Amino acid sequence: MKKKLAFLFPGQGSQVVGMGLDLYQEYDFVREIFDMVDEVTKNHISRLCFNGPMEELTLTVNLQPAVTAVNLACLAALEKEGIQPDVAAGHSLGEYSALRAAGVVNSEDTCRLVFKRGHLMHREATKHKGAMHAIIGLNIDAVQEIVEEAQEKGVVAVANHNTAEQIVITGAPDVVESASELAKARGAKAIPLRVSGAWHSELIRGAEKDFRAFLAEIPFNAQKRPVLFNVTAASESDPNEINELMARQLCSPVRWYDSVCRMQEDEIEVFAEVGPKRVLTGLLRKIIPDNYEHKVYNIDGMKGLEAFFKAVT
Repeated sequence: MKKKLAFLFPGQGSQVVGMGLDLYQEYDFVREIFDMVDEVTKNHISRLCFNGPMEELTLTVNLQPAVTAVNLACLAALEKEGIQPDVAAGHSLGEYSALRAAGVVNSEDTCRLVFKRGHLMHREATKHKGAMHAIIGLNIDAVQEIVEEAQEKGVVAVANHNTAEQIVITGAPDVVESASELAKARGAKAIPLRVSGAWHSELIRGAEKDFRAFLAEIPFNAQKRPVLFNVTAASESDPNEINELMARQLCSPVRWYDSVCRMQEDEIEVFAEVGPKRVLTGLLRKIIPDNYEHKVYNIDGMKGLEAFFKAVT
């Protein structure tokens, strides 16, 4: 019996100089993807992926199309071999690559969406200074209590529920700091993240209206295979509802932990991280219990691709 397969797509924080270069050198269809991304963005995103510098690559307006280009390149190499997932999911920015994997949007529109998203998020981040901290060692209920207490001082929220006890908070820098102190008083660690804005918080709410209008211009199709969405940790078949979920995603928490738990309930046995680095693989190790039989693969270039093909074909 064929093992059930999930494609997982990384987002911001997975960038690395040199990403995608070996795939670009190997495949004509990957070169076409990078050329398309450069054309949509009117920028040398491919050059930034391959050569950096890291400071320029990490700018939100460049980073979102750059990581997406590599995700799409890895996905295209898998599709070329006829490999399709039973379910797809992406972490925040990565959710757009998951939509492409599910046939909801095409590659060019995926790029247009993340490019617009990056510009709008950057615009709001320049208006409203923000911070994000990872809280390690408390469960979601405890962190939510802390957030609600700290909200008396200003904007703070849960951004990412990554694992049972790794939860990222987001908001105004002084309020995030206050929440972190409350968490440390309960025995948790609080680790500041290197970000340029308070993603998934009310501080970027100003981007939502413009992004919703842009989403309305992009044709969304019925999904060919399920996507587990960040906002709900559930699948959705109605293209209009999917469109709405992507608008809400900007300022809503990423329910990654719940999504991976749902995949276990659905008896997914093979998890493939499709894109640069191994951030999601690290989260899987912390979420999936040792007695749950499964395999994890990283498809971030030729080496990972060949290992995956060897294992599953």
